[in-house]
Amino acid sequence: MSLRLHDTATRSVREFSPYRPGQASLYLCGATVQAPPHIGHIRSGVSFDILVRWLHATGYQVTFCRNVTDIDDKILRVASAEGSAWWAVAERNQRAFTRAYSALGCLPPDVEPRATGHVPEMIALMRRLIETGHAYPAGGDVYFDVGTYPEYGALSGQRPEHMRPADDTDSGGAKRDPRDFALWKGAKPGEPSWDTPWGPGRPGWHLECSAMSTKYLGDTFDIHGGGLDLIFPHHENELAQSRAVGDGFARYWVHNGLVRVGGEKMSKSLGNSLLVDSMILTVRPAELRYYLGQAHYRSQLDYSPEALAEAAAAYRRVEGFVARAREAAGESAAGRLPGGGLMAGESAAGRLPGGGLMAGESAAGGLPGGGLMAGESAAGGLPGGGAAGGDGCVIAADVIAAAALPAAFTAAMDDDLGVPQALAVLHEAVREGNSALAAGDAAGAAKRLAAVRAMLSVLGLDPLSPPWSASSTGDDLRAVLDALVSVALEQRQAARDRKDYAAADAIRDRLLAAGVVVEDTPRGARWELSR
Repeated sequence: MSLRLHDTATRSVREFSPYRPGQASLYLCGATVQAPPHIGHIRSGVSFDILVRWLHATGYQVTFCRNVTDIDDKILRVASAEGSAWWAVAERNQRAFTRAYSALGCLPPDVEPRATGHVPEMIALMRRLIETGHAYPAGGDVYFDVGTYPEYGALSGQRPEHMRPADDTDSGGAKRDPRDFALWKGAKPGEPSWDTPWGPGRPGWHLECSAMSTKYLGDTFDIHGGGLDLIFPHHENELAQSRAVGDGFARYWVHNGLVRVGGEKMSKSLGNSLLVDSMILTVRPAELRYYLGQAHYRSQLDYSPEALAEAAAAYRRVEGFVARAREAAGESAAGRLPGGGLMAGESAAGRLPGGGLMAGESAAGGLPGGGLMAGESAAGGLPGGGAAGGDGCVIAADVIAAAALPAAFTAAMDDDLGVPQALAVLHEAVREGNSALAAGDAAGAAKRLAAVRAMLSVLGLDPLSPPWSASSTGDDLRAVLDALVSVALEQRQAARDRKDYAAADAIRDRLLAAGVVVEDTPRGARWELSR
């Protein structure tokens, strides 16, 4: 079965047939950068990141365009309230969005156009609309005439006579029809403006996306994505103005469900936002990504701390299997396994000149040459061991190629990105892999590990791939930590050999207090950082 996606325009699940064979083009409505992102914004990013990864995994050459709306009424209001320049507000918040996408492992888009960089394309589109009778200048503004487009309302399933007036300008009296929407807003004192044949002003929201999407993806492209709250008026208006001038525009409309808190949509205006920058101080970014991506992308997601904790525990179970299976396969874990776990005796000390401890020195802090102080993370920056941002977000194609994805996983993903069903396949493979480890079946565990990593790569959650694997700096620090913990485990084993169990337990407890969890296995003691 090939990929099938729910198309909002037809209200049905349709087989995905790209406009150009072997290629897939995707435009995602990105951020309006008047404030930093909350997890509702980033759920959209995670949902479409999974789609991009699946398109890559199934052999498509993908062009992914995600825009930035950097001029808007809301941005101007924030700038005015702060006494800041509008562009400073936009730049600050765009950087916060980029940081959040990166922290949660979203692949960077192939192109990320800003609205203010595409005014010439907007002018060209307005000219086409005016010349074909679909738009008109009035009172310094330019409006789209909805009465000239008979299909207006089809995307959102509304009849024009039942629609509310468009409230996107202050000069509604200049409109021919109250439902007509602004393509261009005439200049006002103190606001930024650009010159056009119809007077100075700034672009309307809807015009921006039509101009940017077709510039980079062509007049006809495959998928237009965004949140359910964008269907009307934003996407309805994009579709109308683009089709009115003869562009094929988007062939599939894909919308993700919203995040709710206490039964209400999460939004900046309601003051119930959970900002990503704050969330990743209390939960590891990979666990937050698992939480945001685990439900079907079209479903509503009701946030609660309990649900987030359950998702984090589920991901840690998967992570734990990956760590143990890799160790069983005999691969060196130094600096790369989640938590840095090593079997007792698999010390990195042999690679560190002078790696032994001086008598009385503590492994927890104050070490010459860059040792960590107590309480500092050895994982590379973010609390809980998450990787810091950067360009490390890549698809581990080698991981996917190394093992055939389970047929049930493929079927689930092809069925409108059925992530809940795909996760069920993943967790079953983890259970089978743990059973193989318990039985000493290294070959069986290795087979399950390959399948699990292939599935995790599609979901953007493989702990052994960027951005979740340690950075080079983290590798160096983890090597030091490996050596120090190995010394403690050797001392613990010596205490057990002489039946001094109180001393052995004390060593284990002191390691736990320092954030190192020790697990006794048939192959010896192993350790990992507490999560």
